[in-house]
Formats: sequence, structure tokens, C-alpha cells
Amino acid sequence: MSADFWPSCGYRDLAVGARGWLVPTEAWLARWLARPELAPVEESCAAELALHRSLVGAPLRAVAPTELDRIVDADARGNWRHWLQFRDALVAAGTIEAYYLGLMRGARVDIPPLFVDLLVQPIVRHLLDDSQDALEARAGELLFRTQRVNRSDGQVLAGDRDTLDLLNETGGFGDLGRLLAQAQMPLRRVDIAVLSDDNAAAYWTSDARFNFLLDLRHAVTQDIGHGIQFKMTRARSGLKALSRVMERWVEHLLGVRVTITPEPRIDDPQWRWHVGLDTASNAILNDLYVGADVAPDRLAQLVSLFRLEFADPAEMRADVAGRPVYLGLATAPDQTLRLKPQNLLLNLPLRAPE
Repeated sequence: MSADFWPSCGYRDLAVGARGWLVPTEAWLARWLARPELAPVEESCAAELALHRSLVGAPLRAVAPTELDRIVDADARGNWRHWLQFRDALVAAGTIEAYYLGLMRGARVDIPPLFVDLLVQPIVRHLLDDSQDALEARAGELLFRTQRVNRSDGQVLAGDRDTLDLLNETGGFGDLGRLLAQAQMPLRRVDIAVLSDDNAAAYWTSDARFNFLLDLRHAVTQDIGHGIQFKMTRARSGLKALSRVMERWVEHLLGVRVTITPEPRIDDPQWRWHVGLDTASNAILNDLYVGADVAPDRLAQLVSLFRLEFADPAEMRADVAGRPVYLGLATAPDQTLRLKPQNLLLNLPLRAPE
């Protein structure tokens, strides 16, 4: 893929190691220093300005405790301590993937959720570097950006939460839009397109890729007249694109090949294993598995189910080898969707290492 989509993640500044995993470089780490969490503000003291300036020039240099002690603001001192600990642990791990796996397998995640997303994004970008499918790229966003899901007229549309909230607040005019809204002046309507084959080329070139909606329907209903309707599986479903991304995610990080297929329901009397891809679906699947009653409003939160199958059943736990693993994806009650890609790495029934 020649297009540098998601350029903000700094993928081009990363090196690729022997395992095909991503090695952090000074150029990539320098990008973190430009983020609002670390960039100087008007109130920054001379010591913080000096520290920031020196790290921009040498992002890997050692920082003495006394340099942090000289920073006047306690919150700023804390931010820098956290970031330096994160930087050192990341570099010690050798690759972003190794650090991410260690973090998720540890006793607790000790970095902000935003930092986790900023690690996942370049990994997903790496997985899609040879992809020509804009739907896969848009589906990949679900692994590191929270979505808002709207269900209407038979459609299930996922839109980037931060983008939609900003557009709703500013009409797409940024700070100017906020001023107009505060002055109660009318804002123009902003239409956000549903990503399809017809406009896919714009995804690779647009500076506002997170503006595209993703259609997560399983099937479309076709009316052929005379009161006859039939459902047709969507060949270009966002769910299928998401399945391909998750397959790559599992293989890249665990070295295990799987096939993932969207399913509208689970009809399996020998259902043995499931994984919720988010908090809501995990709770719903747990209840369904034990035969508990699930209220209709909770069931309605499910966006999709998936069937995951191992290419080699010998890589599974012996007691479930050869059986499918069912996945669930659901919205929270406020219709936001927060997929947790780490669940696919931590909760699959893998054979214990020998």
C-alpha cells in the first residue's frame, strides 16, 4: 500500500524487526513529545521547557531525577515520570508488540488507555500495509477508536465517536464552529458518507478518514414485489472486513492462524467456548451460555456474533480442540462501541506452552 493512511500514528518512522514486529525509533518517540499531554503550555516553567527541548533532540537520552524535581508543577512532573517510565519499558521490550503483550498479560495495565490505543494503531497499520481494501482499513479503526452505533431503517452504522462529537459541536468548522455555536448562529449540516466501493478511493487520500461510517449489517432485505422479500448476505459487509483484520491480529501477535466468520446467531448444542470483544458482549454471552434469561434490550445491544475456527486444532486446549470459538460484539447502553482487541489475545483456548 503506497498511501500513508493514518499518518498521525507515525508508522513510517518505525523499523521492522526480524519477526516482522515494530521497533520504536527516536523519530517515532519524538512524535509523542508533540502530543498535548507532553507539549509545553503557556504555564510551563523553564525546567520543563528545557527538558522538553532536550528530549525532542534526543528522545532516548537518560533523564536524571533532579531534572524532574526542578519542574514546578506537580501534575507536569507526574506526566513526565509516567512517560519516561513508559518509554524505558517500551525500549527495553524491543518492539511495540512485545511491550503490548507484556502489558496485557501483566497484573495490571499501568499506562493511560490513550497510550494503549496509540500502541495498537501502528500495529494495525502494519497489518494492513499490503491491503488494498478501504473497508478493512476502516474496520481496523475499531481496534483503537471508540465508535458510536446508530441503528435505523435496517442499517447498523458505526461512526468514529470523537469525530461525530466534534462535528456535532462545531459543524465541521473547528474553533470557528464553537464560536458560532456559542453565538447561537446556525451551522451548516455536515454529511458523513458511508464507506463503500464507490467512494473507497477517497479513504486513502482524505485528511479526514475518521469521517467515514462503516455499515455493520449482516444482510440486506430485497423487495422483489408482490409482497415477496428475501434476505441476501452482504458480500461487502464491514463485519467481514473486521473479521479479516482480527484474523491478521491473532496471527501477527500469537502466531496462530484462525478463520473468523460473522454469524447472526449461535445454533450449537455443543457450544464450549466464547470470547466477548467488549464488556457488554462478554456479559451477554456469559448469561446465554448458562441459559439465563437476557432482557430484550440487552440482546438488542449485540451488533454481531462471530465464529472463530483454528486452522490447526492441535494449537487449542485438548478439551475444546476442533470446536469453534464464538465471539460477541456489542454496544454499551449509550450505543458506544469499544472493542478490546486484547481479549482475542488473552482469552482464546490456546494449548499451554510445553
